[in-house]
Amino acid sequence: EPRSAWCCLAWTLVVVTMNSLVFFINLLLMFVIFTVVLLPTIVVVYFGFQCHSRVLHSAARYCRSILDDNSSSALIILGFVIMSPLIVVAMAIYCSLARHLHLFMCFQPYSRAVYKGVKWRWYEEGGLCSCVKGWNTQVKAWV
Repeated sequence: EPRSAWCCLAWTLVVVTMNSLVFFINLLLMFVIFTVVLLPTIVVVYFGFQCHSRVLHSAARYCRSILDDNSSSALIILGFVIMSPLIVVAMAIYCSLARHLHLFMCFQPYSRAVYKGVKWRWYEEGGLCSCVKGWNTQVKAWV
C-alpha cells in the first residue's frame, strides 16, 4: 500500500542518501583505480612539460643535465601514447572490481520509499549490498 506524503518524503530522503553514498563510493573507487593505473603517464608527461624550454623550463638539475628539449618532447609524446591503453586497463579493472563487489546492485529503487511492505534488497539477502549470501549467477555484464 502507498505511504503517506510525509512518510514517503522521509523514506525518499533515506533512499536518496543511500544511493548517493553508493554513488560516491563508486566514484572514489574509480578515482583511486584510475590514479594508480595512470600514474606512469602522469609522471612522464609532468617531467616532459616541466623540462621543456617552451613550457616551464625548470632549473632543476635533471632538466639541465639529462633532459633537453628533444627528450622532453619525446617524454610528452610517450606519455600521451601510453595513455590510451592504460585508460582501457583502468576501466577494465574498475568494471571487474565493481562486478565482483556487486556495487551496482547496491542502488535501491524509488519504490522502496513509495510503498509500504517492500523489503530492502540488502535485508532480504543477508547483508548490505547482498555481500553475505550467494548472488544470482545469471547476471552477466559485458565490458
